[in-house]
Amino acid sequence: MVTMSEKPPVAPASNFIRNIIERDLEQGTYASRRWAGSPGDAVHQATGGPDPAKIRTRFPPEPNGYLHIGHAKSICLNFGLARDFGGVCHMRFDDTNPEKEEQEYVDSITESVKWLGFDWEAFGTSHLYFASNYFDFMYRAAEYLIESGNAYVDQQSAEEMRINRGTLTEPGKNSPWRDRPMQESLTLFREMRDGKHADGSMVLRAKIDMASPNINLRDPAIYRIKRAHHHNTGDKWCIYPMYTYAHPLEDAYEGVTHSICTLEFEDQRPFYDWVLEKLAEGGLLAHPLPKQYEFARLNLTYVVLSKRKLIELVEKQLVNGWDDPRMPTLVGARRRGYAPEGFRLFAERIGVSKADSWIEYTILEDCMREVLNASAERRIAVLDPVKLVIDNYPEGQSEDCHAPNHPQKPELGHRVVPLSRELWIEREDFMEEPVKGYFRLFPGNMVRLRYGYVVKCTSYEKDAAGHVTVVHCEYLPDTKSGTPGADSVKVKGNIHWVSAAHAYAAEVRLYDRLFKEAHPGQGKHEDGSDRDYLDDINPNSVKTITAQLEPALKDAKPEERFQFERHGYFVADSKDSQPGKPVFNRTVTLRDAWQK
Repeated sequence: MVTMSEKPPVAPASNFIRNIIERDLEQGTYASRRWAGSPGDAVHQATGGPDPAKIRTRFPPEPNGYLHIGHAKSICLNFGLARDFGGVCHMRFDDTNPEKEEQEYVDSITESVKWLGFDWEAFGTSHLYFASNYFDFMYRAAEYLIESGNAYVDQQSAEEMRINRGTLTEPGKNSPWRDRPMQESLTLFREMRDGKHADGSMVLRAKIDMASPNINLRDPAIYRIKRAHHHNTGDKWCIYPMYTYAHPLEDAYEGVTHSICTLEFEDQRPFYDWVLEKLAEGGLLAHPLPKQYEFARLNLTYVVLSKRKLIELVEKQLVNGWDDPRMPTLVGARRRGYAPEGFRLFAERIGVSKADSWIEYTILEDCMREVLNASAERRIAVLDPVKLVIDNYPEGQSEDCHAPNHPQKPELGHRVVPLSRELWIEREDFMEEPVKGYFRLFPGNMVRLRYGYVVKCTSYEKDAAGHVTVVHCEYLPDTKSGTPGADSVKVKGNIHWVSAAHAYAAEVRLYDRLFKEAHPGQGKHEDGSDRDYLDDINPNSVKTITAQLEPALKDAKPEERFQFERHGYFVADSKDSQPGKPVFNRTVTLRDAWQK
């Protein structure tokens, strides 16, 4: 677990957000802030001492779904900046929309953030917050905006508001209710709160400028009537704040300094600043106020990150739930065996910029390979087994061979791999008629059994369909690995194996990318019709096989990761594995198989 007090192992690459924070710290932009130990308005914070956090960031997901790979970038950025600059990152649930939010998602999100290696404990306090706990303040702030002439209750229909909003080239038109007396708007707003008006019959709007070239400043709605049960506040409220209004208030209420968003919020920044300045004028908030900064969201090839599309994949049962290892959700990636260290490396490697760009999925896979190569112990697995019989090895006898748990980490020691007369080898390690450059088993050729003896192929058997069923060989007794005679016979081939008498037959799922095209759903069919992203699903995204594994793998615990020698990285499935009977998922191959 990476805590806020820990320093990263290497200096992070600079980016424009880091440069902004460094400048703010150098200039003392936020040095005068006070912190009373919990979120609150200006009066509350004034009771506290100087803020011990040099900066405050936040990760504010809405609890209406599962986090995906794109969120991992934001998590690593916000928590990483707080860690590196002596600050704190708030874990805040932006739960202002009661219809789509559930406790299931709250639990999943907190677990995913912790799994990525971050937490929200800092300066002796837990900084886990819910925006819905600020509803009283948001309501009070809205009343102040009405009283100060900066908001009014509008009774236009949604269609009338849309028409009167104008376009990018034409200014909007003032609502007929825009200049209603302040007391009348205040009374109506309180009636909205008290449930005296129907859903959709009226809204509270900020009064800014209907002719603004920025459409987001044309009197945006800040409260609507919505009778819906809320997971946190129950049925206390029947009016709820709009996200664009709630978001800046949440940041300021929590003392956030740097509010980091994706680029689609750039046009909302003027309203963000406007509403905070108005509330500061009324003494509800104190300077210095938060500032919003935008960066490019993650665009990753071979995946879809749209919540609508992910829901469709689940509901149409094109995948086996949100934690299907082919899904780009963090719960799916975790079940696939992706490592949190790999995501942190990925976030650091792709950096942060203002420009939208596509990141190749291979970069994420390479990050996983890099961390798993360093951390995963090695094991032997035969995925496409065929029997190898050592005819001159005594029947009923076995002996121990010794294999390193990690070739670059001798401190992890060795494990015993039993050898007996009958072994399983990979089908591709035998050829009846070898092609040029083939150095593995074929009649008359010798290879080394990895960690064992040199053997010479003598014959093979086939079934009625012409498939090889058994390969026969003889071993050279004085050539065992680790003995003085190991180098007495030189061979070019080296193959892996498991003892048939000791092997563990296990279900292994060979996962690949869910989509076969880099940009699912983009472009057109040959007949000129638009492609749908579902047209690009990879029909070979998973293959389930029965493999023969070395006996040590029988004791693998859920989420334990290994490198299966020659094959790639695999993880014991967290859902379907049973004690003594693990099921394995392929995380990633040893090298990229998708290069064109």
